[in-house]
Amino acid sequence: MATPRPQLLPEDTPNGAIPPLAPGERLTSDEFHRRYEAMPQLKKAELIEAVVHMPSPVRYRRHGWPSRHLSGWLAVYEAATPGVEGADNTTIRLDLDNEPQPDALLLIDPARGGQARISEDDYIVAAPELVAEVAASSVRYDLNTKLTVYQRSGVRECLVWRVDDHQVDWFVLRGARYEPLARSDDGVLRSEVFPGLWLNADALTRGDLARVLAVLQDGLRTTEHVAFVGRLNPGG
Repeated sequence: MATPRPQLLPEDTPNGAIPPLAPGERLTSDEFHRRYEAMPQLKKAELIEAVVHMPSPVRYRRHGWPSRHLSGWLAVYEAATPGVEGADNTTIRLDLDNEPQPDALLLIDPARGGQARISEDDYIVAAPELVAEVAASSVRYDLNTKLTVYQRSGVRECLVWRVDDHQVDWFVLRGARYEPLARSDDGVLRSEVFPGLWLNADALTRGDLARVLAVLQDGLRTTEHVAFVGRLNPGG
């Protein structure tokens, strides 16, 4: 039987000070969250399988610029799809051992049948429908440990842009397991959860945002997207 992990409490620290987060620590979700909120200067930290992860400083070409393009693509979809919301770098409370902070996400409004909810203290609770990660030096981390967590928690689609490899992996939850989303004959990836969310991955990886958005507009003009908006907004 595994030994229970000790949970540090405020009275365990000198003078009642809350200790800072440190990479590699094993913490409960409550303790991780308490320490994270006590570090407002910290921009990103995650709890994955009860272990604290704190990414290295973010580089421009390997993360900041790709993340901007990925978020822009999702934001255009959100603008055209009432009932769908998106966010960047937002903590998700998945379970007692996991609070990831994906680079971007899309969720269906909980009031319109979405599977996640927003807590009273303004955090996402449970799995959003889609998460997206920009992975450079953290490829193994994003594609293995975090992917397993997302799969187990019920995130229906997970997109990982492997910047150094110039590749995009898009996984769809079928049953209890992720399977790769296949490209269509024209090379476009089409979401199964969000009709009309189309991606030309080759254009994305070469930095051609204009082409990425043009292909997305094609998806937004489809009857499938129109019907999806109608389902989310009956009588609207």
